[in-house]
Amino acid sequence: MWLLLLIPACLAAALSCFRLVRVAATADALSGAETGRPGDATGIGLYETAYLAGGPARVVDLALVLMAAQGRLHLAHTGWTSVVDPQGRDRLERALIECIGPEGQCRTSELREQLAVHPAVLEIGGRLVLAGLATPAVVQEATSAAVRQVRQALLLSLLLLGVSMALAPDSADAGAAVAWFALPLVLTSGTLLMARVDVHPYTRWATQAGQEVLHAVRPDPAGTERELLTAVAMVGPAALQDARLRAALRN
Repeated sequence: MWLLLLIPACLAAALSCFRLVRVAATADALSGAETGRPGDATGIGLYETAYLAGGPARVVDLALVLMAAQGRLHLAHTGWTSVVDPQGRDRLERALIECIGPEGQCRTSELREQLAVHPAVLEIGGRLVLAGLATPAVVQEATSAAVRQVRQALLLSLLLLGVSMALAPDSADAGAAVAWFALPLVLTSGTLLMARVDVHPYTRWATQAGQEVLHAVRPDPAGTERELLTAVAMVGPAALQDARLRAALRN
């Protein structure tokens, strides 16, 4: 009986690991093709720092916190965002106000989703990719999905092993099941361990060079608005001391 359960476990393990290897090879090629032109990128500011640390969603959070701190937006803990000052000071702020709509308020969750895919935000990532500091979105998405599939194959193998042992009529059959299920378990767990070194960098928003830039970020003197914004760019809403503002962004 356990042989019938071993087959899908082995297939899932082999296919998921093969896909991860292919994705890793493709990631090397794509990253090499899309980097190496730092002259096309601008300097690293707060929005660029936010993108490298947390991607488009972090950029949106930073823009919301910045405008709220300056009194130009009201973020309610009930999950609504309202415009106080409709004059955006840069392209991203104008895009944010545009996403809110003519009524001047909208659900914060909907605003974050719309703005995260707005060209004004994606352009920041594009410049960082050209500079070799950010991982191309297609590489990150494909790599993350491949890693998830290997994890799922590992969990499936463990589950099927448990079922096999429960159905085994005697200890000899149970021992044989453990021995054979070791194949997909070793394959998937070993692939995940190697992925931590060779593939994991492609699942982050920042490349190795981008990580070095983030490590070089130095916070401004305590208590300044710049320090608050830098903390949000690096860590996200969790860095906010205002509980109501944290609740507004989480909603």
